[in-house]
Amino acid sequence: MTTRIEISESVRQYYGQTLKSSADLKTSACCSLDSMPGHLKALLADLHPEVLERFYGCGSPLPPALHGKTVLDLGCGSGRDCYLLSRLVGPTGRVIGVDMTPEQLDVALRHRDWHAERYGYSNIEFLHGHIENLKSIGIKDNSIDVVISNCVINLSPEKPTVLAEIFRVLKPGGELYFSDVFADRRVPETLSQDPILLGECLGGALYWEDFRRLLQALDCPDVRIVKQNPITLNDLEIADKIGMINFNAVTVSAFKLPLEDRCEDYGQIAYYLGTIPEHLHAFDLDDHHHFETGRPLRVCGNTADMLTASRYAKHFQVIGEKTLHFGLFDCASEPQGNTTETSGLCC
Repeated sequence: MTTRIEISESVRQYYGQTLKSSADLKTSACCSLDSMPGHLKALLADLHPEVLERFYGCGSPLPPALHGKTVLDLGCGSGRDCYLLSRLVGPTGRVIGVDMTPEQLDVALRHRDWHAERYGYSNIEFLHGHIENLKSIGIKDNSIDVVISNCVINLSPEKPTVLAEIFRVLKPGGELYFSDVFADRRVPETLSQDPILLGECLGGALYWEDFRRLLQALDCPDVRIVKQNPITLNDLEIADKIGMINFNAVTVSAFKLPLEDRCEDYGQIAYYLGTIPEHLHAFDLDDHHHFETGRPLRVCGNTADMLTASRYAKHFQVIGEKTLHFGLFDCASEPQGNTTETSGLCC
C-alpha cells in the first residue's frame, strides 16, 4: 500500500525533476490556453519566459473583480498565475503562492524582482509548504478573499484536509475558484498510485460526486461549474492504462456562505451593473448564469446570496428579500432572449 508521504514525494519528484518543461507532459490536461480570456492572454506577454515554460496548470482559474483583494494560490509552481494575479489585484492587493516543490519555487522566486520592476510594485509572497497544512506556514483563519488552484488539488493524497483548510482560511463570502481534473467514475486504487498517472493529474482525479459530497460535509452545499473541457490522452501507454475513464478539466466556483442545499425561489431578480472591467456588457457567474448588463434575470436564493454577500455585491442590484418563499426555483424556466439553453436557470 502506497503511503501518503510516498505519493507526495512521487508528485514532488515528477514536477521538480522529471518534467523539464510543459513539452514533457503526456496529456492535454495541462497548459491549454484555448479558454483563457483575451485580457489574460495579453498579460502573458509581461511574464518571464522561464515562468511560462515551467507552468503545468490545466485551466485559467482567475476570476474577475479582484482589485485590492488578497488571493491565495495553492500549488503555485513556477508562479505564472501569481504574477498574473499581481496585475489583477493591483498594488493595493496581495498575492500568496504556496508550493511544496523547491525546484518550482526557485523559478518563481528567481524572477520576482524582474516582475516587480516591470509592474512598478511588489505584492507577491511565495511560501514553501504543503497545502494540507496552511496553518503551519502562517495562513490565518478568515484571512483570504479568494483561493485559487490550478490542477493541484488532484495531486494531494489528503483532499478532504486540503478543502477543509481552504474553507478555514477563506473570509465569510470568500470564494474558492479553481481548475482541476475530474473523472466520470472513481479511479481504481492501483491506478491512483501510478507515479506517471499521478504526475499527469489523472491518477488523483476526483469523481465529481465524491467532490460534491466532500464540500457538502464542509457546509458548502452549492458548488458551481464555470466551464469544462474534455481531456485527450495523447500517450498510447497512458491511454492503455486508464483510457476507460473520461476526464474533464473543470473550473469550479464555491463560496463560503450559508447556502441551502437546493435552489429555492424567493421571487428575486438580479441586475448586473456592467462595472467589472473586461466585463462591461455581460458577466457569467457560472456556466448557466449569464447576466447581460442592465437586463433583469430571475435568480434563486443561493445565487442572490452569492451576488450580494461576496466581492460582487457592488456590481449587482438584487431586488427582493427572503421574506416570501415560492418553493423550489423553477429550473425548467424558458431561456430569456438570445441566451443559451440553460441561461436564467439555477442548479
